[in-house]
Formats: sequence, C-alpha cells, structure tokens
Amino acid sequence: MGSIALGAGIAVLTGMGAGIGIGIATSKASEAIARQPEAKGDINKALLLGCALAEATAIYGFVIAILIIFLLK
Repeated sequence: MGSIALGAGIAVLTGMGAGIGIGIATSKASEAIARQPEAKGDINKALLLGCALAEATAIYGFVIAILIIFLLK
C-alpha cells in the first residue's frame, strides 16, 4: 500500500510544475504587454494557449494518480 501512495504522490507533483510554469508565463506576458501594449491581443492568445497546455499536464498527472490509487489496490 505504501508504494501505491508514493506513486500517486509523485504523479500529483506534475501540478507543481504546471503552477510554476503558468506563473512564469504570466509574468513574462505582463512584461511583454507593458513593453508593447499594441500587441496585447496576440500576447494574450499565446498566453492562454500555453496556460491551457500546462494545465492539461497537471490534470493528466491527477488522473494518473487517481488511477494508481483505485486500480492498483
């Protein structure tokens, strides 16, 4: 049972990486908008796409953790 919990915990750590990545991307997008306000629309599109992809990796990790817990009992 301990190895299952350890595996699930490691799988959930993907959320930490996604959070850090989204935070860095948001700060860089804010800097870019401050430097070039006329490019705000393009920057926002790229930011939202990147955040969605990063968040998807966190969701995948969560799903894998749930599968590990319930299917490997």
